[in-house]
Amino acid sequence: MDSKSRTPTATFSFSAVLGNKELNEAKTLTIKHIIPQLRTTDMASSIQFYTEKLGFTVEFNYEDFYVGIRSGDHLIHLKQVDEKDPSIPYVDEGGHLHLYLQTDHVTGFAEKLKANGVDLAQDVEETAWNTREFVIRDDQGHTLYFGEPLK
Repeated sequence: MDSKSRTPTATFSFSAVLGNKELNEAKTLTIKHIIPQLRTTDMASSIQFYTEKLGFTVEFNYEDFYVGIRSGDHLIHLKQVDEKDPSIPYVDEGGHLHLYLQTDHVTGFAEKLKANGVDLAQDVEETAWNTREFVIRDDQGHTLYFGEPLK
């Protein structure tokens, strides 16, 4: 226990679990992908939104309870839940986001989404942090930013 905070502390030894070769390889963490999970109360609606409106493809569908949707090399997991994501009002009120999706050709993609019937919560604009962005909300109300760095 840490004497200052009274918080239990723990140590972990890779060498106790891994051999020398594995230990050397494990010293540096390499994250290959980060896969966010969004909650949905209506899986069919969410699949339709992400595939038909945004152009994602379904990577896997486990019993209409847990679905992976893909765009390029990136996945988003959708999980069926009984109640709407409680973070949505907090995100809306605070100007936060659920996902930031960096892409190319933001302006053209925004126009395509509008043509597909997607309302933009914020139209394309250039930011003080040197990006071009727009904002939408998915079928469940999650806030999605699409952005590209300005050259």
